Amino acid sequence: MAFDTWLIYLLAATGLSLSPGPNGLLALTHGVLHGRRQTLWTIAGGALGFTLVIALSLFGIGALLKASLAALVVMKWVGGAYLVWLGVQVWRAPPIAPTIDDTAPAVGGGTLFRQGLLSAVTNPKGLLFFAAFLPQFVDPARSLFVQFAVMAGTFAVVEIATEVAIAGAAHRVRPWLQRVGRRFNRACGGVFIAIGAALPLRG
Repeated sequence: MAFDTWLIYLLAATGLSLSPGPNGLLALTHGVLHGRRQTLWTIAGGALGFTLVIALSLFGIGALLKASLAALVVMKWVGGAYLVWLGVQVWRAPPIAPTIDDTAPAVGGGTLFRQGLLSAVTNPKGLLFFAAFLPQFVDPARSLFVQFAVMAGTFAVVEIATEVAIAGAAHRVRPWLQRVGRRFNRACGGVFIAIGAALPLRG
């Protein structure tokens, strides 16, 4: 992956990690209930789950590319349209309002890890998103495995850093999101719309 393409991918991955989603909400909830240190298990499970989803999406794209390079162009435009649609949905979404049960019993790290993993891999929107998102950055002339390592590694690091920050500041972030959540959703939705509209136009 060319360095300038990676920088664009990094910015897009950061926008995705900051946007409302089940794993971010889970990190926020677990941060309130269990504290940042224990929530690291949740975050690690989610990072592994996202890596698996990226692998499934990217190697599925690779199999399609073997059949036709023209398929990549089609995927870019279809994927771009999906990202614009998703951005509109996020823009119109109500503010995040996690339900916190302060009487919930303490749980072990293995349970939190499993919850984070399942939250990432069982969300069909995640697979659809990456199937739309990743083709914008795939270079058919370069090693698909190397591109997978770069994309998955970059996204995992960004996601972990974002969720650690969310979990650590959960008690302060939660009321803030409830107060300005609609504007926050519109900002994240705008990021998706911009990605979907602009990236398919790149050479």
